[in-house]
Amino acid sequence: MSKRTTARFKCCLRCKALLTSQANICPNCKSSDFTFDWNGLVVVFDPETSVIAKVLNITKPGRYAIKCR
Repeated sequence: MSKRTTARFKCCLRCKALLTSQANICPNCKSSDFTFDWNGLVVVFDPETSVIAKVLNITKPGRYAIKCR
């Protein structure tokens, strides 16, 4: 089984937001610590009503990784 590459996005190590590989600073938490080694994808449209957003402590809409390494 081939492993899908996730190099298109990088994951913020502080808030797990997924950003394009060209981003230098996370717009959510202003961190500059990133990794390309992540798994799982959650897209949150409305964090106010989303149960998953509450469980993952997500307060802003966007793409998030489930696991960052």
